[in-house]
Amino acid sequence: MSHSAPKYAPNKGVAAAVKKALGKNLIAVDEAHGEIAVTVKRDALVPAMIALRDVCEYQQLMEIAGVDWPDHDPRFEVVYCLLSVTKNHRIRVHVWTNEDEPVPSVTGIWPVAGWLEREVFDMYGVTFAGNDDLRRILTDYGFVGHPQRKDFPLTGYVELRYSEEEKRVKYEPVQLAQDFRNFDFMSPWEGADYVLPGDEKGASK
Repeated sequence: MSHSAPKYAPNKGVAAAVKKALGKNLIAVDEAHGEIAVTVKRDALVPAMIALRDVCEYQQLMEIAGVDWPDHDPRFEVVYCLLSVTKNHRIRVHVWTNEDEPVPSVTGIWPVAGWLEREVFDMYGVTFAGNDDLRRILTDYGFVGHPQRKDFPLTGYVELRYSEEEKRVKYEPVQLAQDFRNFDFMSPWEGADYVLPGDEKGASK
């Protein structure tokens, strides 16, 4: 027995409705690849989200994601994925910020945002004003740095090991072999234009 795929509401009329609901709090509405992305002013995030929930009927917050753009100012993009259960339609809301500019928390609208905001804070260092429980959630309590930043070293700064002599867990600075100290940020799928240690064995066959 075969089943048809679930039907999703089309994007027709959504952009116009969002523009009317958000008014001056809206920066841009973009439609691409069958999805609608809304960019709003950071300081107006809470009233914009309330309008999207109450006027446009996007009742559920499904996810909050962070994006790091090191060469962009502001550097960090925070993306909210909303779902309308009555219209069976999804939308993305984007805000931009820097490390020293907190994003207003939406925990007063959706309590689930507390955990999601903690993930973005932990991974990217973005802070959320109004979140009373903004602690690390994925890394250790004493972790230094934010792993998803594109300038964070792939090896981290410290490593964890158990010392049999001291009978305790110890944090120590990461020590790398000289061959792996420099990282060129090239995609591994593209391949390097230099010979890696051990590659010369295959070339000699």
